[in-house]
Amino acid sequence: MKAKKFDSDFESGKDITGSLDLSKIKRPNQTQRRVNVDFPTWMIESLDKEASRLGVTRQSIIKVWLAERLESLAH
Repeated sequence: MKAKKFDSDFESGKDITGSLDLSKIKRPNQTQRRVNVDFPTWMIESLDKEASRLGVTRQSIIKVWLAERLESLAH
């Protein structure tokens, strides 16, 4: 597919995913590294309660809250 056709299809809202090579796609700054953090029991219980209320995992809520905090500090 030529670039003009690709751009035209994209601009008109057509599905262009069939024209993309997704086999090597990467999200920038999204590589993960494992860290171990020790939390007091009360904190884990609170995290689990909130995670359950929201229907997400403990790990997810920790990631979201840390990301929100770091983002607020960056501005």
